[in-house]
Amino acid sequence: MGRPDPEEGQLPAPVKPPDGGWGWIVLLGCFVITGFSYAFPKAVSVYFKELMKDFHVGYSDTAWISSIMLAMLYGTGPVCSIMVNQFGCRPVMLIGGLLASAGMILASFTTNIIELYLTAGVLTGLGMALNFQPSLIMLGTYFDKRRPLANGLAAAGSPVFLSSLSPLGQVLLEKFGWRGGFLIMGGLLLNCCTCGAVMRPLDMGMKRKMGKPQDKYEAKEMLPIGGKSEEGISTTDGTKKAKKAKKKPKKGKKLLDFSIFSNRGFIIYTISKFILVLGLFVPPILLVNYAKDTGVPDTEAAFLLSIIGFIDIFARPACGMVAGLKWVRPHVAYLFSFSMLFNGLTDICSARASNYTGLVIFCVFFGISYGMVGALQFEVLMAIVGSQKFSSAIGLVLLIEAFAVLIGPPSAGRLVDALKNYEVIFYLAGSEVVLSALFLGVASYCCLNRGKKKEPPPENNPSGVGGSDTEEAESDVQEAEEHSSDNHQPAHNTDNAVVAANEEANHVAEEQSGEGGGCPVGDGEVLARDGCNADQMVERDSF
Repeated sequence: MGRPDPEEGQLPAPVKPPDGGWGWIVLLGCFVITGFSYAFPKAVSVYFKELMKDFHVGYSDTAWISSIMLAMLYGTGPVCSIMVNQFGCRPVMLIGGLLASAGMILASFTTNIIELYLTAGVLTGLGMALNFQPSLIMLGTYFDKRRPLANGLAAAGSPVFLSSLSPLGQVLLEKFGWRGGFLIMGGLLLNCCTCGAVMRPLDMGMKRKMGKPQDKYEAKEMLPIGGKSEEGISTTDGTKKAKKAKKKPKKGKKLLDFSIFSNRGFIIYTISKFILVLGLFVPPILLVNYAKDTGVPDTEAAFLLSIIGFIDIFARPACGMVAGLKWVRPHVAYLFSFSMLFNGLTDICSARASNYTGLVIFCVFFGISYGMVGALQFEVLMAIVGSQKFSSAIGLVLLIEAFAVLIGPPSAGRLVDALKNYEVIFYLAGSEVVLSALFLGVASYCCLNRGKKKEPPPENNPSGVGGSDTEEAESDVQEAEEHSSDNHQPAHNTDNAVVAANEEANHVAEEQSGEGGGCPVGDGEVLARDGCNADQMVERDSF
């Protein structure tokens, strides 16, 4: 089932993102997957009170269920990256949907909290991880110019599902108990398989544009008999062999690319996200139980998550549209830093909320700030590393965040058990989020922007950064189409092509000897690949 290397006659990767078309169906699937992945661990908190009664455990014990789900979502990132690079997104997502559903179905038959950890936590979390990461990779493959908007719309799946799964969970809990609720939730997770089925690889449809390469003996039959035709065929074969030798290193794709750790922007982003995750998920996970302890009825307490979700629905697409503006997109990292600062200050300012009105106000502002963070987090990562390294980057980032997920909510639950005070928890969580915002903003300004001013203009590097993903794809597509059309040239043009190639080679040799190895001017394919083009700038460099 491994993914075959691109053969001659097929379009080379990366393929130009269509920024639409089937991409909208992929976006819809990513919307559903994101909704389940992020909303499900929070929506499960509706069942915590009943689980505490049945299994005679405390807050911290039940909080581990959501934490393990999130930890599996994050911690299995590198494994998911390797599987996606080896087998592709679609089969990985289909397997993930089955695992997520099986975990919740088995959880409905558990008899102790440890079994819940293994089924609802580990198995369901692993299944959602195998769906979540490939969906983001596919979204980045189908969108480039509209990518901020696409990320914002896909991220809106989280609040939409949160606002619906929470009340649904409360209804299922009242009518069927937590066991029946888990069983029905497991059936709902089978929709992840449907979403995985629509994740059509972009290159599969594009490769059909290119026909099979002509064999040299077939070419001989089409060309007139003569020495010049033989010379043209041999020259063409030699050119093909040179191209194959040049493209050989690109065939072996790394299953996990650790070279991204040499990117200072990636290091800053990773540290900031680690600190952020320590406190970001704590308020929504403990909010329902906090409201119930203050005397709010169960139905109204569950409705608080729906308020967050409703506000979040509009905040994420709106933030994605703002991030896509020409004057904002180069500075999207600072917008991300502001959104984290807004979220942290919301937690701190709302720590003293002790009635339902105060909690509603907190939910409104938390929904806005949380939506901004959700819409920008992966857009910033894509801008830093680019779409080609995104599959490895997101896996490594999620692995590092997994440790923070395992520390944050369980530690907050233990503090609740020990202090019986939620105020301290909100102060602590807000301070962690504010710290991550300040670190990202200051480090980005000091380490990246100032460093760029001091560094001389970068030398021409064909293997490094040299254009946006769309521009690279366009050049590759154009080159492949030209190569295909050359194979079908009429016979009487072969002699002219050989003569033109010889004249161009002589011209290049004269320029190199006269200018001392400067960047030659020419339209030859080999020169275009090795040529120096420093005028194009990649979006991630602006970070």
